[in-house]
Amino acid sequence: MQADTATTPPLAAAPEPQTVYIRAKPGWRAIDFGELWYYRELLWNLAVRDVTIRYKQTFLGVLWAIIPPFFTMVIFTVILTTLFGLDRQRLFNGLPAPLAMFTALAPWQLFSVSLNQSSNSLVGSQNLISKVYFPRLIIPISSMASAVVDFCICSVFLAGMLVWYHDQVTVGWQVVTLPLFFLLAVATALSVGLWLSALNVQYRDVRYAVPIMVQLWMYASPIIYSSARVPEKWRVWYALNPMVGVVDGFRWALLGGREEFAPGMMTAVSVVSVLVLLLGGLFYFRRMEKTFADLV
Repeated sequence: MQADTATTPPLAAAPEPQTVYIRAKPGWRAIDFGELWYYRELLWNLAVRDVTIRYKQTFLGVLWAIIPPFFTMVIFTVILTTLFGLDRQRLFNGLPAPLAMFTALAPWQLFSVSLNQSSNSLVGSQNLISKVYFPRLIIPISSMASAVVDFCICSVFLAGMLVWYHDQVTVGWQVVTLPLFFLLAVATALSVGLWLSALNVQYRDVRYAVPIMVQLWMYASPIIYSSARVPEKWRVWYALNPMVGVVDGFRWALLGGREEFAPGMMTAVSVVSVLVLLLGGLFYFRRMEKTFADLV
């Protein structure tokens, strides 16, 4: 007798691989808010990752948010008062020099750290960019999260300094405008960061030039001096530096609303400068976005 042999059903044919083409949307729309909202979880996860990495395996941890501006304040105060013999009270027309400097260094660190992080963000995420589609704008935006966290920590120390100098400086109602100047600082960092991050993909020299540019930019901003010392005829041109409006705004909001720092023509020029840089950066970033995966 022959045993019945069970027949094995033929294996199903494997589906043929499909090729998916991702093309940029037509038009010159600088930013797609709907698409950014759709990928909001990715934006959040990338931001949390950057913040975690910044403080991972560090001995001093979040103190690194305070150490750079603190020692910069100490060094400049000692140099200007000891080596150059300047009176601390005369540096900022009666304001305590350490407090006036740290009030400017807090937003400056927000700007400089954001700029350094965002300018290198696309190159640092080359594996992600070349394999997965998502709005590339998410990367430079999320890279600024650690700088915002640093600023929040730095603000606690600044609040302590305001309490320490309460007999010389009284915080007034102007403090309610502080979020506006914070947003101006973030917009300034993002506007320049978009230009530099896109340029860094094509020209890797950018990462070497950024630290030098940031250092020179600090001396061109009213960090260790008051913008009131700039000659009247040069103030409008000087205010094309967006950080002039940011620093003066922080000092006006936190140091008793002094008239020399009050928002005026210089602040308006700085705001316009930021808007031009931001719109130009968004359009340039969008134009170069389609080449990132090939060049990175």
